[in-house]
Amino acid sequence: MDVNGSAAIISGGASGLGEATARELAGHGATVVIADLNEQRGKAIADELGGVFAKTDVTDDEQVQAAVDAAVATGKPLRVVVNSAGIGWAERTVNRDRAPHNPASFRKVVEVNLIGTFNLMRIGAAAIAKTEPVDADGQRGVVVNTASVAALEGQTGQLAYSASKGGIVGMTVPAARDLAAIGVRVNTVCPGIIDTPIYGFSANADEFKAKLVAPVVFPKRMGRPDEFAHLVRSLIENDYMNAEVVRFDGGIRFQPK
Repeated sequence: MDVNGSAAIISGGASGLGEATARELAGHGATVVIADLNEQRGKAIADELGGVFAKTDVTDDEQVQAAVDAAVATGKPLRVVVNSAGIGWAERTVNRDRAPHNPASFRKVVEVNLIGTFNLMRIGAAAIAKTEPVDADGQRGVVVNTASVAALEGQTGQLAYSASKGGIVGMTVPAARDLAAIGVRVNTVCPGIIDTPIYGFSANADEFKAKLVAPVVFPKRMGRPDEFAHLVRSLIENDYMNAEVVRFDGGIRFQPK
């Protein structure tokens, strides 16, 4: 499916993987809607790309609906939903002091990463369903969700994060089957270690990055956001890619720590 002339909504589009995806899709003719909490950065990117910013907490049904409505209001048919909003968390099931994992932090991670993805997928797909098919197959649009390799082999302390990302992986096939009736494909990307600003703020950032890169097979480096964005566009454009979970990780396999 060609994104040119279509609207695309990207959660978490004001930074990292979401920003890179917004730039990639806009560069190929899509009108992008940046759905993010960072109003200043989100507006700047949207203005630069000729798109729209919608301040969005993905756990809030009304805000997600407003963001999707903003995409519909562009006048371009909504064809693409990309879920890349998410948060991280590190906490053991039982810590060294023998205290159990805080249920509030677990719940928060699941609400943002998993339920937030579900919210935009369901509301966005409902809007896509109201558009006309683009081809003889009856295709109307594509959803690309972002999980993580932590969904498949999470490390120590990644219980909440892995559970939330594993839920996204688990939704892929049933969502694709559900949405086939309205001509919407669903795929999920599981990134490994990607060089986003989250890793660049500490005094020992380079040392920390080198440690992260050590188990990467090849190429021996962190992935780039633009490479992730290219993969997302490939999944959108390849009409036979559906119900797939794709690792994007340079061959890394996480060790326990």
